[in-house]
Amino acid sequence: MNTSSRSAMPRHASRTEATFCSPIVESRRWLQGVTFPATRPLINVSQAAPAEAPPEGLRQAIAEAAMTQTEAHLYGPVLGRDDLRAALAQQINSHYGAAVQPAQVGITSGCNQAFAASIASLCAEGDEVIIPVPWYFNHKMWLDMAGVRAVPLQVGADMTPEPAQAAQLITPKTRAIVLVTPNNPCGVEYPAGLVQAFFDLARDRGLALILDETYRDFDSRSGPPHALFQDPAWDDTLIHLYSFSKAYRLTGHRVGAIATSAKRLFEMEKFLDTVTICPAQLGQIGALWGLQNLQDWLAGERQDILDRKAAIEEGFPKLAAKGWSLLGCGAYFAYVEHPFSQSSDAIAQQLVQQASVLMLPGTMFMPEGDPAGHRQFRIAFANVDPAGIAELFDRLAAFEPG
Repeated sequence: MNTSSRSAMPRHASRTEATFCSPIVESRRWLQGVTFPATRPLINVSQAAPAEAPPEGLRQAIAEAAMTQTEAHLYGPVLGRDDLRAALAQQINSHYGAAVQPAQVGITSGCNQAFAASIASLCAEGDEVIIPVPWYFNHKMWLDMAGVRAVPLQVGADMTPEPAQAAQLITPKTRAIVLVTPNNPCGVEYPAGLVQAFFDLARDRGLALILDETYRDFDSRSGPPHALFQDPAWDDTLIHLYSFSKAYRLTGHRVGAIATSAKRLFEMEKFLDTVTICPAQLGQIGALWGLQNLQDWLAGERQDILDRKAAIEEGFPKLAAKGWSLLGCGAYFAYVEHPFSQSSDAIAQQLVQQASVLMLPGTMFMPEGDPAGHRQFRIAFANVDPAGIAELFDRLAAFEPG
């Protein structure tokens, strides 16, 4: 085939070209060239990630491993270090009153990769996954790039999905239902009975329930948030996702985890071996040290988040008086509705310029054209203390779109 005939062939968009840009990347572009007054510095509530380094002891453990352990610089097991898998299984058992085995636990390069591996093990081209909206945008992005159709499940006024509605969306192509609790972006903590109902639905229909509990360490409830792990056959249905990033400030080290059946982990191992070969050794060493030494410290981190949640709820009447609504609040997030006629995606960029506030519009968490997204915003408040939250609300209350 000559060059001219090859260039004349029709070209389809690549998977990445057909996938929307990451909202975090897109929102950072809004800051380019913007100078914020000294009297009104930027309040960044766009991203849900710790902004500080891990505790000194954890950093020291990583540093010592880097200097003294040759294996810390070499390839390791595809599914993670045995000691970390065993320690996480023990921690899950303590938290959920369960009997999870190390062979049912895998370590990944972040929780996003845990989700990607789950989808790779479940789905073929054109399969479907039911996902509540507002959705976590990276979940939707990966489904698009994997050639899997994301089937949106609308939530109710309390920002929780209904199993009966999910049941109506199941088709012969459905492979899984995805839940995130505490929820990203809405912050809502799903009741144990609701999670159980989705588990029962998935099991009855032969589907997987992918339960992303990245923010479980910051749940306001005491005790296990659900009883799924106490079911003797939990691993036939449940794929539990977790992240060490939020708990121990290890975002840059990319350490996530999966709990599911050993049989399914065998399938995921093929994906993980192809993509990263193994999780980073130093990050795993840090995560293990955190599990073994930082539970009291983590309890303090959780209390800080709960204090900020309280500041959101106690201060919100100032915005409510201006027509704003608080739709959900918990873990790292508040999800709100604005009172303006303009769309949230346009208002978001005006907020950067006029109020020195960066937060993500609901359009980034909803299917294209869904009108609800145009009225909504996510506030990621984990890096804003109660005083900063009060200042944020002052600026939003004073804001009028141009």
